[in-house]
Amino acid sequence: MQAAKKTMRDILSCASVMPVLTIHDASVAGDLARALVDGGVLVFEVLMRTPAAADAIRAMVKAAPEAHVGAGTLLRSEDVTRAVDAGAAFGVAPGLTSALAAAVRSARLPFLPGVSSASEVMKAMEFGFSELKLFPAQGGAGVAWLQAMAGVFPSVTFCPTGGIKPGDVPNYLALPNCGTVGCSWVAPADLVKARDWVAITALAAQVAKVRSV
Repeated sequence: MQAAKKTMRDILSCASVMPVLTIHDASVAGDLARALVDGGVLVFEVLMRTPAAADAIRAMVKAAPEAHVGAGTLLRSEDVTRAVDAGAAFGVAPGLTSALAAAVRSARLPFLPGVSSASEVMKAMEFGFSELKLFPAQGGAGVAWLQAMAGVFPSVTFCPTGGIKPGDVPNYLALPNCGTVGCSWVAPADLVKARDWVAITALAAQVAKVRSV
């Protein structure tokens, strides 16, 4: 019997910190995926902003089949098609449109749309999404916003992303409506360029152990 497909909430529950990756050279993607997984990070997002992104996702899925590799910055229905064709386990967007919602539903792709206001949360809920990305979180500033939203939208889980520093993470994870934080500092561009997988694994191991305050 085929295993049931994981929901977006299932995927988020696998990681307290989700690295957000910009990959310009697909040849490093497989080793990068293994470095992250070896450090205990099993969920990461590859931004579909570079020509190498789709091939990078394919390489990561092959190198680390136990990981959940997502595709970010999905803006149009054709982006969803590219993500699915590359083997992405989930999709992420900075916002939400009716066309994008229809595309991910048609593709049955677990999806994390971005919001930055209560009205946008309500719109996302109308489309059937209850796992949302707070973007931009603007460092630790988003903690107060999420605290305010917890009572208003008790069924919604948020993944804040954008400007979050390592010291901000425990404060976010202490919130009842935030179990995962998106960041870009687990795989710095200089370490990826140098192919310093040992250093990246060490960083991944540090964030994999982060807990709430």
